[in-house]
Amino acid sequence: MRIDVLCKPDGDKRCERTLSRVRQALENLNLEAEVHLYRDQRKMIDNRVYVSPALLIDDIVRVAGRVPSIEEIERLLRERPRYQKRMKDVA
Repeated sequence: MRIDVLCKPDGDKRCERTLSRVRQALENLNLEAEVHLYRDQRKMIDNRVYVSPALLIDDIVRVAGRVPSIEEIERLLRERPRYQKRMKDVA
């Protein structure tokens, strides 16, 4: 799984809060993922995101323009088909 947090180059505290909440959600769910923080205007434009911060999960924009809560990030991660298959195999 790949999670990207996109921010504007000047950045602000909202990007750091988003990144820390993503890491906390992964820890709560006991998941491993590649987590990247990009402070690149070009990357934002390529993903058609014009407000920051933006949260991408497996290259799909899930949240843009606000800092998601930990519970919301956990819900987004649980919605992924791979996660649902993994939990079905365990149960």
